[in-house]
Amino acid sequence: MTTMATLETQPRFIYKIIPSTAQVREPLPDRLPVSELDQSSGFIHLSMASQVPNTLKFFFSEEPVVYILRIKYADVVQDIRWESPDGKVCGPRPGEGLFPHLYNGLKLGKHEVESIAIWQNEGGWGKALDGAEPWLVS
Repeated sequence: MTTMATLETQPRFIYKIIPSTAQVREPLPDRLPVSELDQSSGFIHLSMASQVPNTLKFFFSEEPVVYILRIKYADVVQDIRWESPDGKVCGPRPGEGLFPHLYNGLKLGKHEVESIAIWQNEGGWGKALDGAEPWLVS
């Protein structure tokens, strides 16, 4: 298992991107529905703030709207493994580093999510990302 080495390198927040087809409503339930990818992987795919732009670009380019769930890293650190995007403990993809994967029985809901943002795809994610500071932070 790969972990982050020191407290200084640990993020404050990690993020889950959910497509518009799986609407997120407030108040959040104890457990949100799990995507097919997360279900088949056996863990919840997450991203650090620096990984969100490429995750949007490669996996959500056709989505009109996404829900971005912000999760306090300290609240889930015991269930996080730092792995390649496909869940293998190996080297990172060039320029992206390892990704946080949540291994807690596929539970993501009101006890894990600190806040939610809704972003619109307006010919790309640039405008949404430009307006995301200071909410989208490491």
